[in-house]
Amino acid sequence: MSSTSHTASPLPASAAVVNGAASRPRVGELVADLRKISKIYYKPDGSVLVEALKGCDLQIRQGEYLAIMGASGSGKSTLMNILGCLDRPTSGEYLLDGKDVAQMEDDELSRVRGEKIGFVFQAFNLISELTIVENVEVPLFYQGILKGQREKRAIEKLNIVGLGDRLTHRPKELSGGQQQRVAVARALVTEPSIIMADEPTGNLDSKTGVAILELISDLHKIGMTIIMVTHDERVAVRCERIVRLRDGEVESDVRK
Repeated sequence: MSSTSHTASPLPASAAVVNGAASRPRVGELVADLRKISKIYYKPDGSVLVEALKGCDLQIRQGEYLAIMGASGSGKSTLMNILGCLDRPTSGEYLLDGKDVAQMEDDELSRVRGEKIGFVFQAFNLISELTIVENVEVPLFYQGILKGQREKRAIEKLNIVGLGDRLTHRPKELSGGQQQRVAVARALVTEPSIIMADEPTGNLDSKTGVAILELISDLHKIGMTIIMVTHDERVAVRCERIVRLRDGEVESDVRK
C-alpha cells in the first residue's frame, strides 16, 4: 500500500453535506433544545444512587460548534448520551429538530438517533471484515436504503474526507488517522442534524489528531452542527462555544 498524508483535503461546500435532508433546519434554528433535564440513577431497592444531571437547560443552534467539558462525574457523559438519544432523561424535555425525543418509544428513538445524529467515537468502531465503503454504508443498511444508493452515498462521503482512493481497503490496511476519517464519513452518510464527536482524537498521536480536528473544523465551516465532548482544553479551544458541567449542572456557557 502506498503511503498517504494525514493532512485533510479541502472540503467542498457540497450540498450533499450541508443540505442532505429535506427537513434540515435553516441556519440559526434550534436543532437541540434541552429544558430542565434531570437524570437520576437508582439502586435496586429504589433509592437514589446518583443524580447525574440536575435540571440542565441547553440550546444548540444549526451550524454551532461547541465543546462540552467537565471533570469525571460532572455529568458530561450523561449529557452526551441524552443529546445523542442513547439514553433518556428522568425528567425534562428534549426537542431534537422540534420533536420531543424524551417521550418517544424505543423503536422511534432508535430511528431518530439513526437519522438525526452522526457519531464519531474515540474508538473507531469499524468492522474489520468489511471494506471502508461497506463500513460507511452500515447506517444506511439499517434504514432500509437500497444497495446502489448506499454505495453511492458512502463513496461520496469518503471522497469528502479524502479517502476516495482507498475504497476497497479494510480497516487494518489503514492508519489510525485514516480509520477515524472513515468514522467521520460514516457519521456523515445519514446526513444528520448534528455530528457528535466524543474524544475523537483520544487514540491518535498529536499530529494525526490535529488533522482530524482540522477535518471536523472544515465540516463546521460548510454548515455542520458539531458537538465535541472532550476533557482536553487544546481541543476545546477550537470550538466557538464551551459548555462546562459541574456536579450535574451547567457551570458556564461561554461563546467566543
